Amino acid sequence: MPRVHFVNVFPGDCTIIEHASNRVTMIDICDGNAETTQKAIFSEAIKSADRVRGNFGMCSHNTNPIDYCNAIGIKRIFRFILTHPDMDHMDGFNRLINEIGLDNFWDSGARRDKPSFNNNSQYIEEDWDRYAKVRDGKEGGVTVVSPLAGDRFSYANKDDNNGAGDALYILAPTKELLEDPDLEDDVNEGSYVVLYQSAGGKILLCGDAHNSAFEHIAANHASDVAGTAVMLAPHHGRDSGRSYEFLDLVKPKLTIIGCAPCQHIDYAQWSRRGLDILTSNQARNIVLDIESGNIDVYIENKVFAEATLGHSPTLTNNLGYYWIRRIPN
Repeated sequence: MPRVHFVNVFPGDCTIIEHASNRVTMIDICDGNAETTQKAIFSEAIKSADRVRGNFGMCSHNTNPIDYCNAIGIKRIFRFILTHPDMDHMDGFNRLINEIGLDNFWDSGARRDKPSFNNNSQYIEEDWDRYAKVRDGKEGGVTVVSPLAGDRFSYANKDDNNGAGDALYILAPTKELLEDPDLEDDVNEGSYVVLYQSAGGKILLCGDAHNSAFEHIAANHASDVAGTAVMLAPHHGRDSGRSYEFLDLVKPKLTIIGCAPCQHIDYAQWSRRGLDILTSNQARNIVLDIESGNIDVYIENKVFAEATLGHSPTLTNNLGYYWIRRIPN
């Protein structure tokens, strides 16, 4: 059964897809250098959640994706997709390669100058240096591919030797977006937007894509994103001075919003359109179990599951996460 994990990281993203092919995709990484929250601390945190204001405090108890992979039995990453080269999307990249390893690296072609690292930086220089080594094809055993919007190739969205690929479709960026002279000032416009056409429904993974990327999608891929079951909100749901017209196009049945400061998230854009959201701050780690025709949503935070269902949750998956809803295709 395919499964998608939205790992509770701050302030970036990390999505893990376990495909029916048994290959594993990781899209971005953050908190890969962080200490894992102890279960006792997590248990205390969920007991003290403020149900009235809806602040369940899970962004203060984030998860290290490498430790998470080890805990759920992921031994190797078949493909790592870096949506764009910001440090909150490659935090822990060096450790990921050293401890788990990866076979393929997707490079959108978006470029930025190397950041400065000093004692005040929350990130480490080794992650950038390892990214640059991999990107430049100097990492032994890792194949670098640079697919853009509309590309079709084996193992992603075309047949491979043993099956039908992993149903990953690239909607952005385009060559034109990457050649935009303003890209260096807004590297988010070069972010990958990936559509996973799962057996249970469409799952849209937006990276930090901004307005120009969604204008391209509206003009060229409107039918592809129509009827999206689950969308990972672009740029962690941050406002970022963006247009929200993409919500009218995608109309996701559920939007997942990662850990961004709540003052930067314009929740009203979803609520006035009658669109459901689920935040990492409410749920902690989120898992989508995919079957033909539907997607079941499981979350780690029992307190929020209880608040959502109106009763103590009774259904769990094999990770011990709590079922909160089914999204039909």
